[in-house]
Parts: sequence; C-alpha cells; structure tokens
Amino acid sequence: MIAKRAAAERGRTDLGWLDSRHTFSFGSYSDAAHMGFRSLRVINDDRVRPGAGFGRHPHRDMEIFSYILAGQLAHEDSLGTGSTVGPGEVQKMSAGKGILHSEFNASKTEPLRFLQVWIMPDVTGIPPAYEQRAFSEADKRGRLKLIGSKDGRDGSISFRQDVAIYASILDRGERVEHRPAHGRALWLQIARGSVDANRLRLDEGDGLSLADETSLTITGVADAELLLFDL
Repeated sequence: MIAKRAAAERGRTDLGWLDSRHTFSFGSYSDAAHMGFRSLRVINDDRVRPGAGFGRHPHRDMEIFSYILAGQLAHEDSLGTGSTVGPGEVQKMSAGKGILHSEFNASKTEPLRFLQVWIMPDVTGIPPAYEQRAFSEADKRGRLKLIGSKDGRDGSISFRQDVAIYASILDRGERVEHRPAHGRALWLQIARGSVDANRLRLDEGDGLSLADETSLTITGVADAELLLFDL
C-alpha cells in the first residue's frame, strides 16, 4: 500500500519568526488521519528568522533529531550541551526521563531551515542523551547513506527504537533502491527538489508511506535531497 502526503495538505504554524509545516498533527494542528506513521510521530519543516528561536522548554520520552538544510542551529540543554549545527549535520536528543533545551537561529542575518523529527522510543524513563554527527554531501550523493539506526552501526547516530534512517542527494536521473525486510514499512520525505518514487512524482515537502511493498526505487527528477525512514 502506497499513500502520498502532499506538501500543500500539511498543517502550518506561522508565528512571524517561525514558519513551520507539519506532516503530522503537532501543537494546535490536529488531524486524526495524520497522527504519525508507526514509530514516526513528527516531521516539522521549520523556517526560523535570524536571531529567533525556541526558548528553553521540556521534553520527555521522545527521540528528537534535527536535520539542517540551511543556516546554523544553536542548541543548549540541561545536560550542559552547547552546540551549533550546520547544513548536512544531524543532532539527536534522547529526552528520556526529562530534559530542558532551547534552539535558536545562530545567525543574526541569515535564515535557518531544518527538519525536526520525533520518533517514539521503545524504552521510557531512562537518562537523557545527546549526539551530533556530520555527514558530507559526498556521503549522500547518489546513494542512501545511513544516518540513524538502533545500534549506531556504520557511523550512524543511535536511536532508542528499531529504525533505520537514510539521507540521499540525487541529481537528475540518479537512482537509488531500497528493499525493506518483511513486515517493515517506509516513509519517504522530500526535503527539496523532485523525485520519481515507484513511478509517483514527489516534490519538495511531499511525503510517501509504503507498507507491504517489496521495494522502493527513487529517481531524481530535479536536484533533490530526501530522508527515508525504515520502520
């Protein structure tokens, strides 16, 4: 079964300093038909004005990661972490039994755009943790690069959930294929550009869910960057 989640149908929060598009229900946007997909709970496409951001706030029992598309994200948390994350970098915060953090556009002049993703953990009430990793454009170009996994294999960030997360950058005509194991499902999120996914056109912001499918073939239509979740 394949279902498209069109970019134009997503929820939206516009606070002036923040313009966020919600693939799944989030905050004041509630849609019973789009509450998540398996352990994938949130995909927010966030655009933050220079110097603005999210003040210190709490999280609990959630795997939260940010994939930077443009600009610089400044992060601070109650573990004592202070970091700046740039394009191609990934940060993951395991909220565990509770954590406070803040996120801001580190630049006073340049906009910030990032995907924030929440994954429900398979264990709760454990100590919080933080990881940050850089994956170069060359790592992702023309292939599916593993950036997140249950066991942190192949240099990926570790998640407290049985997921595999891939990133890819495709030029026009470049093709990648993924074959999920029996019983697994896939979510494809297009960060920018356009692709053909199993003969279905997807553009920036579109998502695609696949269940009970034996393979997914993705071909670049216009220079594209994407995330693929194997759940």
